[in-house]
Amino acid sequence: MARVSHALPGQNKIDMTEGPLFTKLLRFSIPLIFSSFLQLLFNAADVVVVGRFAGDNSLAAVGSTGSLINLLINLFMGLSIGTNVVVARYFGAKQHGLLRKTIHTAMLVSVYSGLILTAVGVGSARGLLILMQAPEEVLGLAATYLKVYFGGITATMVYNFGSAILRAKGDTQRPLYILFLAGIINLLLNLFFVIVLKMDVAGVALATVLSQCLSAALVVLILCREQDEFRLELRRMKIDGALFMQIVRIGLPAGFQGIMFSFSNVIIQSSVNSFGAVLIAGNSAACNLEGFIYTSMNGFSQGALTFCSQNLGANKTDRIRRTVWISQLSIAVIGAVMSAVFLFFGRQLLGIYTTSPAVVEAGMSRLWVIFTTYYLCGMMDGMSNAIRGIGHSLLPVITSLLGACVFRIIWLSTVFMMPQFHRPLTIFLSYPLSWTLTFAANIVAYVRYMRHLDGERPREEKR
Repeated sequence: MARVSHALPGQNKIDMTEGPLFTKLLRFSIPLIFSSFLQLLFNAADVVVVGRFAGDNSLAAVGSTGSLINLLINLFMGLSIGTNVVVARYFGAKQHGLLRKTIHTAMLVSVYSGLILTAVGVGSARGLLILMQAPEEVLGLAATYLKVYFGGITATMVYNFGSAILRAKGDTQRPLYILFLAGIINLLLNLFFVIVLKMDVAGVALATVLSQCLSAALVVLILCREQDEFRLELRRMKIDGALFMQIVRIGLPAGFQGIMFSFSNVIIQSSVNSFGAVLIAGNSAACNLEGFIYTSMNGFSQGALTFCSQNLGANKTDRIRRTVWISQLSIAVIGAVMSAVFLFFGRQLLGIYTTSPAVVEAGMSRLWVIFTTYYLCGMMDGMSNAIRGIGHSLLPVITSLLGACVFRIIWLSTVFMMPQFHRPLTIFLSYPLSWTLTFAANIVAYVRYMRHLDGERPREEKR
């Protein structure tokens, strides 16, 4: 890692305000996609190892915690998005003094965020799982996994805030190197803890925590050894109130948006739980496969966020528009093609996670619904990020609240409760219907806000 840590000024940066957009978007997005793939491999390694060597109940226990973990961390992950937007804006505007202060504020916020999450996650794990109707045979294992996972969540926060800062200047390569190394460590520790030490779900959780600690240490090392305005000096870490509020104004609504999606997914997971361990395990394996496609689309969605932010700082509205449409087309093509391939090989891919034919068929029942429309999910997120990148976070939250959270709750409490529709298919249909509604609302919002950027830079939205 020494080579990348000794970056010279001007290296590991992308000026998104000049030059060809598509090639720069590719240069930004492709390493980010691979980085996200490696993060998914953390989770996939957990699921594969417990599914193969600990049994279906352990597989269900690990898989059933995903929506709850996302629910608890998304508020603070939203602040990392706010960090990315604010840093990218100051970088595009070449306001280096404010950029430095933002970096030091954000990194300290990441530490506080992790400590808060540890207290909440460890203290409430079992109670929240009970509220989610986790089956008795899964409850104890899932609670153990959550407690170990949240015991080390500070490292996850530090890494995500640090990588958000690097992404703001277009550096998506060094986070990829970090995650490649951490992914190998995670896999080796998974195998050792589960197969050799027989630690079951506690072993895979501990492996994830230790690998994330390595990721956090390396991203901090990189920032501390930067030779430009992105240099982190630990002794100068303090929270600047005004800059923190800028991060909050962008990040808090983004976090609430993530919370609302996660809350609706928790409700969906609770509905899935009511059908027993086989469907829980199949649903968990299918969700892991979906993640690989989502992260491929999300690389361009994150590109839209950062490119729009830099060009907002440079006051170049034409490049903002071109960024949005290029990213949307890229998301649609990638989502449609990858979904078709994964659906075609669905049973073979699900067979990686489990040897149970019943679990594989349960997973396929979800994949048939999700993969035929998954590009809509990516385009929805891409449009939300574009709106957020130009400084508006409130309206995407409102559209997500109505289009995803409220709609899914109404759907599950009405249609799903009808005897003739009380089956897994009805649960899974709530996803594409909510994506369509939210995406349509986001398009309307984007058109509205772009009108305010014509001719002059808009005032920041008051919230």
